[in-house]
Amino acid sequence: MTTGTRAQRMKQPLAADVIAATAEQHGVCVRPFTMEVGDLDTGELRYVPVPCGSTIESQCGPCARKARALRMAQCREGWHLVDEPDFTPDEPTADHTALLELRADLVVAYQQAAVTGAVEADELRDEIRSVDEELRQLGVRGRLPNPDGPGKRSPKRSTKRRQDAPELPRRRVEKRTVGREFAGRFRPSMFVTLTLDSYGRVRDDGTPVDPSTYDYRRAARDAVHFAALVDRWWQNLRRVVGWDVQYFATVEPQKRCTPHLHAALRGSVPHEVLRQVTAATYHQVWWPQHDELVYDGDHLPVWDGERFVDPDTRTPLTAWADAVDELDEPAHVVSFGRQVHSKGILGGTEEAGRHIGYLTKYLTKSTGEVIEAATDRQRVHHDRLHDELRVTPCSPRCAVWLLYGIEPLGANSRTHPGHCKGRAHRRTTLGLPGRRVLVSRKWSGKTLADHRADRKAFVLESLAAVGITKEDPDRSRLVWQKVQPGDPSLPPRDHLLMHAIAERIKWRAEYDKALLAASPPDLSATQPQAA
Repeated sequence: MTTGTRAQRMKQPLAADVIAATAEQHGVCVRPFTMEVGDLDTGELRYVPVPCGSTIESQCGPCARKARALRMAQCREGWHLVDEPDFTPDEPTADHTALLELRADLVVAYQQAAVTGAVEADELRDEIRSVDEELRQLGVRGRLPNPDGPGKRSPKRSTKRRQDAPELPRRRVEKRTVGREFAGRFRPSMFVTLTLDSYGRVRDDGTPVDPSTYDYRRAARDAVHFAALVDRWWQNLRRVVGWDVQYFATVEPQKRCTPHLHAALRGSVPHEVLRQVTAATYHQVWWPQHDELVYDGDHLPVWDGERFVDPDTRTPLTAWADAVDELDEPAHVVSFGRQVHSKGILGGTEEAGRHIGYLTKYLTKSTGEVIEAATDRQRVHHDRLHDELRVTPCSPRCAVWLLYGIEPLGANSRTHPGHCKGRAHRRTTLGLPGRRVLVSRKWSGKTLADHRADRKAFVLESLAAVGITKEDPDRSRLVWQKVQPGDPSLPPRDHLLMHAIAERIKWRAEYDKALLAASPPDLSATQPQAA
């Protein structure tokens, strides 16, 4: 029997909220999606909750914390490597060469059929695709030659360095990723922070002192092309130091809503070299000029069935390729600011652990949560930057190009002038790149899936040491399918969560038993002291 007033009863927690809180307490995904799993041998059909895999804590805390812990392990494992990772490719097998011979014959037959206009050309093209898929399944990586020949090449641009950029020494890059050892026992690595240039003086809260002179246009364009600038910086650094520098980096927003880079760099590089490389690094954006809007408001280009045309004269807009061919100078040049922070870090120290935590500090927060405006002045600053990003193209396929009289790549009847779904135009991201974590290919020699498998193997070995064996089921005979909407057999999410909670409690008890067996209790409190 319920007692109390209606207000008091409304304050009582809902059953669904209690289940979600319990699931989060035990590390169970609170918003899993359900998959239908069928066993081809037994005919059994069951529903399995699959973790959502979100990296944002406000969406799913358990999944976000697991993802952050995995990134921390990835950063720690690759930062201070002593032995060079082995990336020697395996020798091609007989199956590889046999399939490639078949592909070569199919390509010759396809090209001959394409020239003569034979009807079997499409069938041959499909067979080539199926062979390519088989090669991928056998583990062949890299780009296979296009049966249609090389596509249209982009116009050549001058690779001569700009007059306003200092020259950099160039060395042949060695096939080495591990840093030097000093004094026979020290192998330091680096922690580096790079920041974009200033667009005007700002206050402590990140807002400009004088908004009328703050360069919002350059800030928006620099944010859009920040990822390309970072790639160029790593390329220049490797050429200067002469070895294949590896990195684990995160991109975070400053208070002024400008992206900056924190990077764990394997090996030691002189601080002066880092400053020289930063000062000499730039990225030229060879896009059509987009300084003045041609269309705005209700006066927008229209689709005539084949392409976009002017709404008044019906003149076709300039195609992207034609606009790029006419370029004589880049539309924008982005570079870093003078502020470069670099620090040497020794592996296995408390300082290394602290910097790993700093690198991954904001990975469980969305960009909007990190740069959330708390004052009216910050909101006005964010609005000004967003207004500029709304008219800043983010890619050659961006629908914003139509506002400048240029038809973007891939434009069709569903393209709306000025409306692009890219992250750069969202109010919550303010131009921040989509990739928050940047990891070089030879950092640890493992993918996130490999690191996840290592953690699982460690737990299984710990359990096996105390006699608890977990059999890895054969999943080759299982068929996974998405649950159809309205499936009457689908169990409620709360039921799936409660089952997962009970399973997690059992696993935790087994793992605690393994930990106790591996670490004998301290008997000093019960045993008599030695005389």
